[in-house]
Amino acid sequence: MPRPFIQTAAVQHLSAAAMGALLLASAGKHFRDPGFYRDVVPGYLCRQDPVPGSDQDNADHDNLEQSSVDQGTAARHPLAVLSRDEWIAVSGLLELAAAVGILLPPTRRLTATALTAMFTAFLAGHVDALVRAYGPAGSSRRRKIHTVRLPLQAPLILWAWRLRKPVLPGRQPGGRA
Repeated sequence: MPRPFIQTAAVQHLSAAAMGALLLASAGKHFRDPGFYRDVVPGYLCRQDPVPGSDQDNADHDNLEQSSVDQGTAARHPLAVLSRDEWIAVSGLLELAAAVGILLPPTRRLTATALTAMFTAFLAGHVDALVRAYGPAGSSRRRKIHTVRLPLQAPLILWAWRLRKPVLPGRQPGGRA
């Protein structure tokens, strides 16, 4: 009967450090190149802000009517509380916090649980991006990118989940614990 994989403290610390480095790199990319993440923020999460200086920004009668229509749209999408760029920035900040939390053994289990939930929640954005990439506005490049990005979520979810597990102390030479 095969023995289940048992993580030692050293293996888990190394794994957590690798996850922390990945999260730190990703968090930095959120702020250096937010466009990389723009496609994976579902439209139903995004508030539609008026463009400064546009006709929509003026408070004439037509805009008041449009405003009530926009509020009706927001009512149908209760999660549309942030703009696309704000969602990207918030997720970058969450990844930055997780990069720190995963490195600290006292906060690792809680952070790994939160990361598992976050990566699982990100699946919706990746599925939405993939569907749009294969839609009428999609391109060959976007189809390739999102076809690769979606399945990468599974190993991230499993990796974060594995970091939740308690570890056994490392074995010392001679087979003693």
